Amino acid sequence: MRFPSISFAAVCCLLLAACSEDGLDFGPRQENRQHPVELVLLEDGRPDPAVLAEEQVVHRGNGEEPESLDPHQAVGLPASHILRDLFEGLTTESPDGKVVPGAALRWNISRDARTYTFYLRRDLQWSNGDPLNATDFVYSLRRAADPQTASGGANNLLPILNAREVLAGELPVEDLGVSLLDDEYTMQITLTGPTPYFLGLLASPVAYPVNRRNVEDFGEQFSRPGNLVSNGAFILVDWTPRVSIELQKNPRFREAGSTLIERVFYRPTEDPATEVTQFRLGELDWTSAVPSNQFRWLQAHYPEELAVSPWMGSYYFGLNLTQEPFVDNPSLRMALILAIDRQIITDKVTQFGELPSFSLVPQGIDGYVPFAPEYADWSQEERNHEARRLLEQAGYSEENPLHLEIRYNTGGNNKKVALAVASMWKQVLGIASTLVNEEYRVFMQNREQKVITQVFRAGWISDYNDPYSFLEVFRTGHRRNDYGYSNSSFDALLDEVGTERVRARRERLMFEAERVLMADNVIVPVYSYVSKRLVNPHLRGWQDNVLDRHQTRFMFKLRSRDPGSEAAVTEPLEQDGLSGPQAAAIQLEELPGEDAAPNDSPGAGLTPLEDLPDETPAEGIPEDDAEDSAEAEGEGDR
Repeated sequence: MRFPSISFAAVCCLLLAACSEDGLDFGPRQENRQHPVELVLLEDGRPDPAVLAEEQVVHRGNGEEPESLDPHQAVGLPASHILRDLFEGLTTESPDGKVVPGAALRWNISRDARTYTFYLRRDLQWSNGDPLNATDFVYSLRRAADPQTASGGANNLLPILNAREVLAGELPVEDLGVSLLDDEYTMQITLTGPTPYFLGLLASPVAYPVNRRNVEDFGEQFSRPGNLVSNGAFILVDWTPRVSIELQKNPRFREAGSTLIERVFYRPTEDPATEVTQFRLGELDWTSAVPSNQFRWLQAHYPEELAVSPWMGSYYFGLNLTQEPFVDNPSLRMALILAIDRQIITDKVTQFGELPSFSLVPQGIDGYVPFAPEYADWSQEERNHEARRLLEQAGYSEENPLHLEIRYNTGGNNKKVALAVASMWKQVLGIASTLVNEEYRVFMQNREQKVITQVFRAGWISDYNDPYSFLEVFRTGHRRNDYGYSNSSFDALLDEVGTERVRARRERLMFEAERVLMADNVIVPVYSYVSKRLVNPHLRGWQDNVLDRHQTRFMFKLRSRDPGSEAAVTEPLEQDGLSGPQAAAIQLEELPGEDAAPNDSPGAGLTPLEDLPDETPAEGIPEDDAEDSAEAEGEGDR
């Protein structure tokens, strides 16, 4: 069996075909881009009130609409961003991503690193004025672990004693290793074993407190506007679906005096191009992402606004090991892994500076060097040759061809990457693919059910700075183990990780677990993430951090420079004798086309339709919605 290897020309053609159906329209530029005054700080490090904008209101682009604002049930980055503004855990994070005291003023850790004693601040209040104490945290952690809650992040609680049995319904929630001590402001959490990242876990939504009376009074509706009682820097005042989620400063928050932002509007959208348009019109202060085909243009035209930094996340494709053709067929799975050119995907498709990846855990985690398989050092030609051999070994050929279905959710580069992968499998292996686009909720449901999925877009953004966050997803029975993967050796290694106190040994165990996982060919790694967005220069308090978490309470807005204090920043809108709104409507000539190949690129202007996979939108999803849009994947699963 012999198939031609993929060429750059083919990928260029692929991109042309992918972009021909949906041009980008950013709308008009701002005629005058206002510049902020110079920041002046007082002796205490706070900004001089004279430099602050009169209106301290922030508009945040936030990707897809969250399903819920119940911190124990919500999943996904869009919800997590909002929840970090609404709630505060025992610990929290500083602007640079470090774990710092939150509701707990301090804590002690026992010599065996299994018992944490937390001493809460004594002046804490809920947003309705109720006192907040350790009783609320004990109740909330038990609620999050209760199988009746069906918490989306409950596996983050597994380090706690008896959490696994409680989640399985084998023990009552009262047996969870969480208890009050001498008074209502002291509590203790007992772990199954040393967990170096545990304090970071307590800063995640699943460990946030909820007001018991609030939950009991309103049931499933307790997290809606008008009902929700929270303990963070902001309170929920309005939620207009697909328009905005509005938060208002919480005057009862412990740091209300230093919180300068008065209101926050989270704007949901699946389309990063729309977010960029809104940003350029002054309607957003930051975007959740930027479109890949505009990245270089934005680098040139918005260098002060474009923020790019490493992000602790991996992008890959999952394989459903419970269904054909992947059951007991590691050769086929490895053939698919080898037959994609990651460098072309990151250089020509995503173009965001992502790092090609051959394993699960990304670079950048403190003290950990990810496992690298042998084929990572091969040339792509060598990988393709071995992929063809393995495909034959798996029983497929021109006489017995294979057809696959690749599912992806609406968002970011998902369509483009799926198209590129499908084209590479076609070119290298002769495998035909059908692409299925699905709305995020439908997509995640189908993944979880493992009935109709074969290949699906997947990824993981770490909840904390530790490789375990990536590895535990593949443990037998994990809620987000949509791959159907089960390996007792892998599970045993993770069990050892949970009890190992020596850091070097613990890292070796995680390395071995990652090696076992990758040897089983469960996922098709593609790249490691970077975060990228536009940020208003007037907005200060923002700091890059590897977890890409940014609480609004640390931010503030500077006023604009007075008119005439500098030369106006203008860009002419006149074109073809038109001016005003007419010209604004057509001023797009400097915007790049949708991933258009350079004129001198091999294959430029060609569209080999016979090599492109079919695409089938999910049932009930309009075809117009099956386009690239904002990268809004879940914290944790994305």
